[in-house]
Amino acid sequence: MHEFYPILIVGAIISIFAVVFIIAYATMKDKKEAIGFDRHMSDGEIIRRLLVYAKPYTGRFIFVFFLMILSIVHEIISPLIIGDLVSTIGSEEGFTLTYLYRSILAYAAILAISLICTYVQSIILQKTGQRIVSNIREDLFKHIEYLSHNQLNKIPVGTLVTRVTNDTNAISVTFTNIMVNLIKNCFIIIGVLTAMLLLNYMLTLMILCFVPFVVLFTVIFRKSSRRAHRRVKDGTTNINIFLSENLSGMKIIQIFNREERKKDEFDERNRTLGKAKYGQMFVFGIFRPMVYMLYISSILCLFYLGARGYINNVVFLGQMIDSGIIVSFYSYISKFFNPIQNLAEQFNRLQATFASAEKIFTIFDIQPELTDEPDAIELDHIEGNIEFRNVWFSYLPDEWVLKDVSFTVNAGDTVAFVGSTGSGKTTILSLICRNYDIQKGQILIDGIDIKKIKIASLRRHFGQMLQDVFLFSGTIRSNITLGLENVTDEEVMAACRYVNADSFIDKLSGKLDEEVRERGNNFSAGQRQLISFARTILHKPAVMILDEATANIDTETEILIQDSLEKMMNIGTMLMVAHRLSTIQHADKIIVLSHGEILEEGTHQELLQKKGSYYKLYTLQYHKEQLTKR
Repeated sequence: MHEFYPILIVGAIISIFAVVFIIAYATMKDKKEAIGFDRHMSDGEIIRRLLVYAKPYTGRFIFVFFLMILSIVHEIISPLIIGDLVSTIGSEEGFTLTYLYRSILAYAAILAISLICTYVQSIILQKTGQRIVSNIREDLFKHIEYLSHNQLNKIPVGTLVTRVTNDTNAISVTFTNIMVNLIKNCFIIIGVLTAMLLLNYMLTLMILCFVPFVVLFTVIFRKSSRRAHRRVKDGTTNINIFLSENLSGMKIIQIFNREERKKDEFDERNRTLGKAKYGQMFVFGIFRPMVYMLYISSILCLFYLGARGYINNVVFLGQMIDSGIIVSFYSYISKFFNPIQNLAEQFNRLQATFASAEKIFTIFDIQPELTDEPDAIELDHIEGNIEFRNVWFSYLPDEWVLKDVSFTVNAGDTVAFVGSTGSGKTTILSLICRNYDIQKGQILIDGIDIKKIKIASLRRHFGQMLQDVFLFSGTIRSNITLGLENVTDEEVMAACRYVNADSFIDKLSGKLDEEVRERGNNFSAGQRQLISFARTILHKPAVMILDEATANIDTETEILIQDSLEKMMNIGTMLMVAHRLSTIQHADKIIVLSHGEILEEGTHQELLQKKGSYYKLYTLQYHKEQLTKR
């Protein structure tokens, strides 16, 4: 019995490590709720949803599977060739140079086939994986496009950027590397075990004694790895959100001299991400050495038992052990534990992929609040008659922004909305385009409830010109056309001349090809507004919406915009919000709002004669303008 003491000592040491890990795992599970760790999706659900994108490429994956089978033949057969060669060399008879050359040639042929298959497999996987990820990225961007304004307001821009870029890139590794290698390593483990059983089943059973410990460590690692990767992903997202917001607002930070404060905030987020990364490395740094310890232990046991049997000519559990078997098993043990270690590394990366995939599918699972009714219709043309019938609306439950609002707008009329900040003016304009859905009442276009009209069809007939004009990076032409096809430069310039935008475009060296930097920051507020007017005119809307279009604009540009507005009033129905009451005196109807309710409505002269709220606003503003002129 004493000859097996070394093996028992190895087993005892491994068992101690196993007990320590089990205790640590139990402690970690108890703390899981305390740290707010929440598992939203199972691995199975994530894999199922990812496979939906892989299904169109099933043929390619089947072909890769056969290449993979061919490539692992080398892993299974090469130890047998080497072991047999060692046994033959060690024997007194049977060894010849011809036999040596045949063995080398066979080994080289198997290796060449394996390398060629691996190369072709990698090329196919890279191309297929990139196509799959491209499809996911396109679907995600398209899904985000259909989220409502309310939903987009709740999700930081940095979060969406991270989902579309970083997280989709993480998924690409799944299809180009992880999934196939996981399967490959599993096949290698099965193949190696089969070969070992056929070669010497008793030594194989000895090696299998280490497998329960491998499984135990893998289970513990799986839970810890998932937790660590979620923290890394959350930390990365938080940094992206911070950067997206603060880089956009850098001018404000500099104006108020808050650079050091913002740097401290960034450092704090950076440290949090650093701790998460360290935690991730710690988890993996513990697991891989533990598997390596099992590998070394199995090698030691093999050498101990093999040496005793070989030196003393002892039969081990009924089977003879020779030098060839020892060499083959040494190679097989390496090929058995290497895939396990690779599985650990791939599982580590797979957890990162699952963490990213879960966040992406969380965005996919956000159902758009605004959708077309099953019987929604297309509108090829609208006259521009608008009616609000007892409309109630709130952004937050029970905090009404509009309260029982009713009014009508006749086709071709210009209607202005005035009132103090928060009275509901901009909200009304947003509701007409169905950027939000109302809670009570009806909004009708040409007598049709807007919920019965397809959203894309409805918005196609509206042109919105907002106070904060958004210009995309590109050229003036691309910002005016917004991808509209079959539009000539003559048509674009005609729209520019109609709204007086040509007054500054003609002075630019690039004309319509002049570069527009991010958010149009190389143009003045007035120039951006005129570009937005030209954009609206080119798209030929039946109803035009202007929200504070003349605010924060110099006097010279305001004159150009006023002239443009007078021209646009003749195109179709126009809805305006303006604080400067002088700009709406010629409107066909003025509606005065306060706290979400209509106080007055009528023409400029009619409201002045009533001497109500509008009269007070107009008088107050008139006196301010006179004082400014002085």
